[in-house]
Amino acid sequence: MAKKEVVLTLQGLKKLEEELDYLKTVKRREIAERIKQAIDFGDISENSEYDEAKNEQAFIEGKIAILEEKLRNVKLIDEHDISTDVVSI
Repeated sequence: MAKKEVVLTLQGLKKLEEELDYLKTVKRREIAERIKQAIDFGDISENSEYDEAKNEQAFIEGKIAILEEKLRNVKLIDEHDISTDVVSI
């Protein structure tokens, strides 16, 4: 499968990097704590808190993977080089 180039300004790149850092540090830690608390409730086979935390963990890990893939395929552009007088699709 061909890699899709992601065209970003420096500001856009920083925003993606900040989001990735937040997900990897803050959100992962929060979810790990929720999973630990849910396990402490006891039997996880019928534990909705555990299921919800694991589902959120899967969602966050998927989002991290998508952001990492985008960042691997970034092409930086200078926002001063962007023409705003023509709209195209």
